Amino acid sequence: MDNLETLTHETETPATHYDLIETVISSLEQNDSAMVNHGDNGTLWKFDYGSVEVFVQLTGEGEEDFLTVWSPVLTLPVQDELGLLRKLMAMNWSETFETCFGICNEQVVVLSQRIVADLSAEEISRAITLVATIADDNDEALQATFGA
Repeated sequence: MDNLETLTHETETPATHYDLIETVISSLEQNDSAMVNHGDNGTLWKFDYGSVEVFVQLTGEGEEDFLTVWSPVLTLPVQDELGLLRKLMAMNWSETFETCFGICNEQVVVLSQRIVADLSAEEISRAITLVATIADDNDEALQATFGA
């Protein structure tokens, strides 16, 4: 027993939300399109996925900061606005999982937003992947049907 050493357990520093977002984007982005901007409102990433641009904003690492992911799919005004709104509302109910369609800056977007408190790596990956996939799967059909 004289030769026993005390075991030391090195603890790994958990990855930050920033690091996790970078990892997810690097796995999804196409054509080396990923860009990042650090500003007063946190960090904003932009990357191409299929036929859409996807934006990811992290306002900070505090519990009350936000992760917002969005992707524009259609520019307003459109033909048959009432028909478009009915379609988007129906899709919000049955096809968007934790994301939804919304309107921002005269664009129809697919979006997901959540505070970062208790935000897991899986939730970050899922939010970014869902927004990118749903936007890419629907942008061309929405543009063909409702585009001005």
